[in-house]
Amino acid sequence: MKKIKAILFGSIGTLVETSDIQRESFNDAFKLTGLNWNWDEEEYRKLLKKSGGANRIKEYGDKQNIVIDGKKIRDLKTKIFNEYLNKNSLQPRDGVIDIIKFTKKNGLKLGFVSSTTKNNINSIFNTLKKTINKKEFHFIGNNEMVLREKPFPDIYNYSLNYLKIDASECFAIEDTEESLKSAIAANIKCIAFPGKYHLENKFKGSYKKVNKLSIDLFN
Repeated sequence: MKKIKAILFGSIGTLVETSDIQRESFNDAFKLTGLNWNWDEEEYRKLLKKSGGANRIKEYGDKQNIVIDGKKIRDLKTKIFNEYLNKNSLQPRDGVIDIIKFTKKNGLKLGFVSSTTKNNINSIFNTLKKTINKKEFHFIGNNEMVLREKPFPDIYNYSLNYLKIDASECFAIEDTEESLKSAIAANIKCIAFPGKYHLENKFKGSYKKVNKLSIDLFN
């Protein structure tokens, strides 16, 4: 294998499992806006096939003939989600710390190629501050850097330019099929590391699909 120069974690879910926290944050937002909705695990798994929280909410409302301001509820959900993360400490997913140590030991660049908001990113690093130092990352993306978010490749292309590396010189790690498409479109080999609600997905086109990260993936 060609010597790699960087490992790029993708979405939030590659660092920490927050699926149920996000689901409960949606449910709390529904209650606060007077909606008698409750997304259980089975329902949420189906809804995740639709990209974007605001779109998900609007489509769910359309099916019930209810006019919904999806963005307003999504923003409230995000506020609840971030408040939880800022008050609680979560543990990284299996193998994440090993990969970070591996990059430091071998002089590799470490990226977090997310196209979510700065608030979400800050909250994630805050909840992980006991185990992961934000300063260890050579690149941290956000939605303000690009016009098109994932599954478009824009944020990956941006990271390659920023880190001054070619697509063939790195690996990406993604937890959903939508985000996998972003890495593949940028011609980056991508390891599928499915989150809780994506375990059954095939992740077509991924370099490998794993349940735990290991440095053996890069040797």
